Amino acid sequence: MSVRLRFAPSPTGFLHIGGARSALFTWMYARRYQGQFILRVEDTDLKRTREGAIEDIMTSLKWLGIDWDEGPDIGGRYGPYIQTQRAPLYQEWANWLLEGDHAYKCFCTPEELADRRSDRQKRGESIIGYDRRCRLLTPAERAARRDSEQGYTIR
Repeated sequence: MSVRLRFAPSPTGFLHIGGARSALFTWMYARRYQGQFILRVEDTDLKRTREGAIEDIMTSLKWLGIDWDEGPDIGGRYGPYIQTQRAPLYQEWANWLLEGDHAYKCFCTPEELADRRSDRQKRGESIIGYDRRCRLLTPAERAARRDSEQGYTIR
């Protein structure tokens, strides 16, 4: 078994000192143990993603002398290396989880979840976690929500 490590910056701006430090230590460890260093871009925060940031980050890493064995610009066996490009793969596995009853659709809105957290906090209960309310929906309730085209999250 070989060492496989990754650095996964978010392309919301330039590479900052903390990111550079993390990349350097990860790269050094991979190289020390004849492993692989992977660059994988976490561009899932679409509101904050900045045009050109991926290229800026790669240029900065190269300036620091950090190279990678797999990444968005060179590919590799486990690509794509930009998270939003992996959406079809994630959807396939999410469907598999749903079909196998290993996951379920939660139709709760962010506002409903915030209200429940607030109620738990007022009662002195933990605000961490989710009450699995939608896991307990009947098939008819699930169908009604699905038919209404209400948004959902897979849990």
